[in-house]
Formats: sequence, C-alpha cells, structure tokens
Amino acid sequence: MKGRFVRLGETGRETVQLVIDGTLVNALAGDTLLTAMLCSVRHVRQSEFGDEKRAGFCLMGACQDCWVWTPDGERLRACTTVVVAGMRIVTTQPEAQWANLAS
Repeated sequence: MKGRFVRLGETGRETVQLVIDGTLVNALAGDTLLTAMLCSVRHVRQSEFGDEKRAGFCLMGACQDCWVWTPDGERLRACTTVVVAGMRIVTTQPEAQWANLAS
C-alpha cells in the first residue's frame, strides 16, 4: 500500500505491525493510529454520509473525522489512539458491514 504521508524523521523507533482491513502494515512504536494509517494507506475511512473517503481533519481529537473500529465494533479515534502491536482495525462502520451481510 502507498500512504498519504511520507515519514521523514524519527525513523529509528521500533517497528510494530497492525492489521488494517485485513492487510498487515508496519508502524513505529509511539505512532498514533492516524499517523500509522496515513503512512500506509490513502484514507482513514469512508464517510457515513456518502462515498467520500476521509483522511482525518484536525489531527488533534476535535473534529470527529477519524473514527475507525475494531472488528468487534469498538469505536476508536485514530488521532488520539496509540498503535499497539497486533492491533486490528476496520475502516467501515460495523452498521454498514452488517447491512452488506443482510443484502
């Protein structure tokens, strides 16, 4: 995957792996989930109001634009959640996934 962000500094930190929508990606220890995601993928999630892709907005926890989910449906704010090795994230709202299963 090609990310939206390019890491220029702090490259000496330990690498950790997480799974985003079923794909294994690398991050650096101490990264927020938003940083890790945007270094690996082009967007954070799809808008719940249409087909638009969202990439976060304020980067500091104020705008509510970076919500992602665990496979169990727990909602996480990507800009304030620190990456944990083995973390699994989905970028589609659980409700939207359930609607697709019902179709």
